[in-house]
Amino acid sequence: MGMIDLEKHFAFYGAYHSNPINIAIHMVFVWPILFTALILLYFTPSLFSSPSPLPPPLLLNYGFLFTLIYALFYASLDFKAGSLAAALTFLCWIGSSFLANYLGFSRSWKIVLASQLFCWTGQFIGHGVFEKRAPALFDNLVQAFLMAPFFVLFEALQLSLGYEPYPGFQANVKAKVEAERKHWHHNKQNKLS
Repeated sequence: MGMIDLEKHFAFYGAYHSNPINIAIHMVFVWPILFTALILLYFTPSLFSSPSPLPPPLLLNYGFLFTLIYALFYASLDFKAGSLAAALTFLCWIGSSFLANYLGFSRSWKIVLASQLFCWTGQFIGHGVFEKRAPALFDNLVQAFLMAPFFVLFEALQLSLGYEPYPGFQANVKAKVEAERKHWHHNKQNKLS
C-alpha cells in the first residue's frame, strides 16, 4: 500500500477540497500550472550527453523526467484513470515543449510567471474564501503537487461519468475524508479555545 494507496491519497487531498467552488477552481487551474511548469523545465539541460533520439523540439531533460515520474505514478495508482492522466501529462509535455521552443526563454518565463501567479492566486482564493482551509501543500508539499493533476482529472471523471476504480471506492474515500475533516475541525476548535 503506502505510496500507491489510492484511497489514502484521495482522502488526504479530498479533506482539503470539499467545497464545490474550490473544486471547480482547482479543475480550471491545476493543469495550466503543470503545463506552464513544463514550459520552464524545457530550458533545463539534457539528462544525457548523447543527442536526443526524439525529434526536435522534444528533449530528454528534466521536463521529460518529471513527466515520466508523474505518468508512471498515475498509472500505478489506477490503470484506467491513471493511464488517461499519464497520456494527458505527456500531451502537456509535448505541447509545452513545442510552445517553449517557439517562444524562446525570454518570452516563455514571462508567460509562465503571469500564468503561475494567476492560477496560484485563484487556488489560494478558493481555499481562503470558499474552503476556509489552508491548501494541502502546507501539510504535504510533495503529495499535493504530485496528486493535484490526477485528483482533478479523477474528480471530473467521477462527476461526469460516475467513475470508480472499484465498487465502494467513493464511499470509502468519503468516510475517510469526513473523519479527517472532523479531526481537523476538532483540532481547530481546541486551538481557538
